[in-house]
This record gives sequence, C-alpha cells and structure tokens, in this order.
Amino acid sequence: MRAAIYIASLLLFVIGSPVASAQASPQFAKANQEYAAGDFNAASRDYEELVRARQDTPNLFYNLGNAYFRKKDFGRAILSYERALALDPRHPEAQANLRVARDEARALELIPTELEHLLSLATPNQYAIAAAIAFWICTFCVVAAMFNQARRRGLIAMSILSLSIFAASVFATWKLSRGKNGAGLAVVTAENADARLATADSANRVLTLPAGSEIQILNQRGDWIYAALPNNLRGWMPAKSAEQVQL
Repeated sequence: MRAAIYIASLLLFVIGSPVASAQASPQFAKANQEYAAGDFNAASRDYEELVRARQDTPNLFYNLGNAYFRKKDFGRAILSYERALALDPRHPEAQANLRVARDEARALELIPTELEHLLSLATPNQYAIAAAIAFWICTFCVVAAMFNQARRRGLIAMSILSLSIFAASVFATWKLSRGKNGAGLAVVTAENADARLATADSANRVLTLPAGSEIQILNQRGDWIYAALPNNLRGWMPAKSAEQVQL
C-alpha cells in the first residue's frame, strides 16, 4: 500500500509541472526544465529566487515542494506544500503530495479543535467578505428604517440578522487567525529539532520533532521561539529550526 501511494505521488510530480508551466515566466519555465532533467538542486534554487522576488503562486510552491521532495529534504517540501495550500486550500496535487511527504518524514501534525474544524468549512477571506457584506446590509437597513415607517419592523429584523452574521464572521476570522492554520503556523525544517523547557541547549527536552512537523509560534525571544507543539505540548526551539508558512 505504501509503495502504491509513493508511485502515485511520483505521477503527480510529473503531471503537475506542465500545468504550472502554462502560466510560467521564463525563469519558472527554466526551473521546470531543470526539474524534468533531474537537476533538483538547480530547480529549487530557481524556484526560491522567484519566491524571494515575490512572484509566489500556488503552483510555484507546489513545484518547489516537488524539487525538495526529490532531494529528500522533506521539511522544506512540506513547508512548500503548506504554502501552496495557504494560497489555494483546494490545490489537489499539493494536498496529495503533502500527505505523502508527511508519511515519508513521519512528521507530527497539530490537531485542530472541533470548533476550528467546523469553522474551516470556509476560509478566513470568505468570512471577511461575508462580514463586509453583512455590515453594509445592516447599515442600509438601519438607514432605510429611519425613512420607511411602513417597513420599519422588517428592516430592523433584517439589520439584526445582518449584525449577527457580521459578528459571527468576525469571530470566525479571529478564531482561525489564532488557530492551527493561523499566522503563527510554522514547519520544522531542521532534522530532529528539540523543543526545550527554556531558552538554553542544556534545558530539559520536551519533544523531538522530525523535519516537516507543524508548530504554532506563540512568542520569540532572541534566537528562540516559544511554540505550541503536537501532542498538546509547548516548548522553546531555536528560531532557525523552523519557518513560518505565511511569508
């Protein structure tokens, strides 16, 4: 079963590149050619240059993840797939390859709460749009009720409903921004990074995290980050051992 999944993932690597190259810049096309030729070091360098130039797209991160995967740098492969999904949560190839990469790396994942799982039916952007629409509907109804006595009761009811939708959407946006996939989400890129009780290499170890594991950065002190870890643990880690998903 594991072999079948792995073979399927390689097919996705082959299929994904032509789709992305259709909308590529010359450097993106060059990186795709390097990837197809098996020069994964050169391909990943060229993809990374595009990321630094802020030309990032879901397909760029997807192909970058593929290049790192083929180099067996599973931490950065998982980070790239996560970044692709942050831009396009329904990118099917990135979803599939992320699962394979996590399996290969034996990476640990953060578990969302039941409320986060429920709220994830929509994206933060969709909740923000719903909040904006509800706000303006509420405003319109309040103003209209002041000048239309005949329909005042119905307009007030509509404004209350719109205000409730606005409040719920704002809460959902806030909750998701602080949850598993919020701004603090990061991926461990170092091999077997240790989380510790304090900001010192001699402090007691809380958990050893394989490359590709998810953490939620809560605070930073100098060269150390304090993070929520899988298994409901918390600890201090060297800042260089992980990278945030959101750039």
